[in-house]
Amino acid sequence: MAKDLLTFTERGIYCPAGDFYIDPWRPVDRALITHGHADHARPGHAHYLATEAAAPVMRHRLGAITLETIRYGETREIGGVEVSFHPAGHVPGSAQIRLAHRGQVWVVSGDYKIEKDGLSEPFEPVPCHAFISECTFGLPVFRWDPQPDVVASIRDWWAACAAAGKTAVLGAYALGKAQRILAQLDPEQGPILTHGAVEATNAVLRAQGLALPPTVQVTAEITAKTHPGSLVLATPSALGTPWMKRFGATETGFASGWMRMRGVRRRRGADRGFVMSDHADWPGLNKAIAETGAERIFVTHGYTSVFRKWLEDQGYDAQIVETQFEGESVEPDAEAPASEEASA
Repeated sequence: MAKDLLTFTERGIYCPAGDFYIDPWRPVDRALITHGHADHARPGHAHYLATEAAAPVMRHRLGAITLETIRYGETREIGGVEVSFHPAGHVPGSAQIRLAHRGQVWVVSGDYKIEKDGLSEPFEPVPCHAFISECTFGLPVFRWDPQPDVVASIRDWWAACAAAGKTAVLGAYALGKAQRILAQLDPEQGPILTHGAVEATNAVLRAQGLALPPTVQVTAEITAKTHPGSLVLATPSALGTPWMKRFGATETGFASGWMRMRGVRRRRGADRGFVMSDHADWPGLNKAIAETGAERIFVTHGYTSVFRKWLEDQGYDAQIVETQFEGESVEPDAEAPASEEASA
């Protein structure tokens, strides 16, 4: 029997045949990176490989790294292993990584969602024998409403806050979620203000050619008086902190898949919860896995025990892999480096 193409080590997911790792959490010589979130793209590796679209954010977050880029669908041979990157639909530049060697085809999904968001490169199913999947929201309760409905709710909430003389402050991750929401907003409705970490990422993505409405970064001079009727896109960790005092009377919202669960909004201290995630929901996970045609499924982070049992009941050979990936956390800014938090 042929050895598995990938193994799971204390440093991360390893390909012995090619002598490289995928999204390793400890320093290695060669790291293939699915996307720029901090739990997948970590500092300290000698060499990085990522998509052309992920590279600018990675350089912004990690500094001077040795980074080689690859186009979606382009094939590279590394140590005799054919490697290609394919859209994951998670955030701009995110990828699934396909590996082919001696008749085996494996795919590492990183993080993904199958709903088109108008910003990220849409998810593409990649046929394989073994599929390594997240299951951040691997419970039947997690089902997302269509994006236009969620955005309409955000716009209505913003308008209601402005009519009441309040500033609407919306918590959203600095890479991906904030820009996904921003791209759907109408700047004619009112000023759109941004936390420093959000605006820094906006600048990187705008430089890549992504179309985003105009925004104003929050500085010491920005207040509710200078910009009445504003919507503020803030990092989740900024909610409820002294940073918000400049806006006077406020209402806070939080955009996350976790808003589907009772009690989480109260735990986060938000006035409104908007169910929106950059990860696949229950139907999305099942659809993506089915479309790969894979018989072996490895689940890495999320509701792994429940989801593994479900997959086994559906006839899959399913296993749990322990990793340091975090998915979408209920806690503030699991995906943002501390240096970005200081930039507000």
